[in-house]
Amino acid sequence: MNGSGWTAPRGLMAAVCAAALLGACANTGVVPANESKDRVTASDETAASRLARTRMELASGYFGRGQLTVALDEVKLAITADPTLGEAFNLRGLIYASLGDERLAEESFRRALQLNGRDTDTMQNLGWYLCQQKRYAESDAVFTQLLTALGPRDPARALLAQGVCQARAGQTAEAEATLTRSFDIDPTNPATAVNLAEVLYRRGNFQQARGHMQRINALPALMSAQTLWLAMRIDNKLGNLQTVKQLGDQLRGRFPESREAKAYDKGQFDE
Repeated sequence: MNGSGWTAPRGLMAAVCAAALLGACANTGVVPANESKDRVTASDETAASRLARTRMELASGYFGRGQLTVALDEVKLAITADPTLGEAFNLRGLIYASLGDERLAEESFRRALQLNGRDTDTMQNLGWYLCQQKRYAESDAVFTQLLTALGPRDPARALLAQGVCQARAGQTAEAEATLTRSFDIDPTNPATAVNLAEVLYRRGNFQQARGHMQRINALPALMSAQTLWLAMRIDNKLGNLQTVKQLGDQLRGRFPESREAKAYDKGQFDE
């Protein structure tokens, strides 16, 4: 997560690390800054805003490298220079979340939205943060607000994050509908395909789930122990035992020390 260190529980993927339930990494969720802003030029800036921007650039760089304490110091200096800089509070929220300070993380995200109520990056981050805290109803409400703010402007990433959170909340029917919408908009995102396949598997739609995983595992760059294991569990449900064995041989050959390989050796397909 851009150095954030957040992790998703086994099964469902973090909205930012590619095969969410599973593991191929794509940037789908948390974002440190609002990418939709116009480029700032010298004529737009006061000395204070120029200083704040410089500190933000440093903070973002340190955050991306996982140097959280240094990043936090730079964000504090940016806020001191310009207390109205919403994106600084957004980044401060990500840093505090990474440091495990739940109160200050949420306070930071909400302050960013007080300063700019239509900041879709902060909405995305707050929605995912609430999901991480298992505050699923609140998370879903934020994602719904986000989708309204986005309108037709590339909602696939927000839908992916919302769908993952719905699945984590046990709302598999809602998750399937949301992830299907995300997939229809952007069928090239492997994170969406894997998460959708996991939800379809949970709901007993094994053939549909199998189609998604066949496409993922056909690409060596996307294949992982997790994607192979999900495909094996699906084929096991369908009774395709020869395919399960073939996938198992790949799993053992490429990822012999993985938890998935050990589960396969024990025949623990449903755990």
